[in-house]
Amino acid sequence: MKPLYYFLTATLSILLSIYIFIFGTGVNHELIAIFIGLWAPTIIALGIFNTLLGILDEMCCAHKRIEGRQTGDDR
Repeated sequence: MKPLYYFLTATLSILLSIYIFIFGTGVNHELIAIFIGLWAPTIIALGIFNTLLGILDEMCCAHKRIEGRQTGDDR
């Protein structure tokens, strides 16, 4: 996924958390708002993890191409 999607979902999580914290009428609406607010760092961490996996995949492919050129096996 694109990094913009992770940023937007984290922003929506924070906004939903603020809305529930201020306008919530449930018994534990403060705790629920805090729980939803904690989703934002998790979503951002997931985005960073997926980006790093993409970088690792590109590095592995480049390494295989370089090894193939050195050994004569063009893949």
